[in-house]
Amino acid sequence: MEIIERATSKMEEDFLKNRLDDQIDWYSTKSQTNQKYFKRLRLLEIVAAALIPFLAGIGSSMPCYSVIIGALGVIIAVSAGSSALYKFHENWIEYRTTAETLKHEKYLYQTRCSPYDKDDAFCRLVQRVEGLISKENSQWSLSSEKE
Repeated sequence: MEIIERATSKMEEDFLKNRLDDQIDWYSTKSQTNQKYFKRLRLLEIVAAALIPFLAGIGSSMPCYSVIIGALGVIIAVSAGSSALYKFHENWIEYRTTAETLKHEKYLYQTRCSPYDKDDAFCRLVQRVEGLISKENSQWSLSSEKE
């Protein structure tokens, strides 16, 4: 009986470390990366958009001002298009939500709060975690097919 308990404990430890913690780290990192790109592109759009009326007000006293204004418009379009194409905002939110949900499940399990207050707690954790990951993968697959 002790051998089975040690094997089960090792299996739980491996799952928590190598699967759950790994997935939490992956989703957290991806969320941070997407947040960074989203905010940088948005800031670039804001700065470029703010410079256009300023430069237009200066007028022809500045050499090549119409080219600069045109370039700023291109920067805005490319920045907005890139953000929409790569879905940085949507990915940031989805990845953060998944990471936080996985953390929530882990803490409920570790404290043996409902729904992990029964004998089948580990099995339930594995099913719920794998369900969350599978759902995220399915959503990613569906959104990739639409593109």
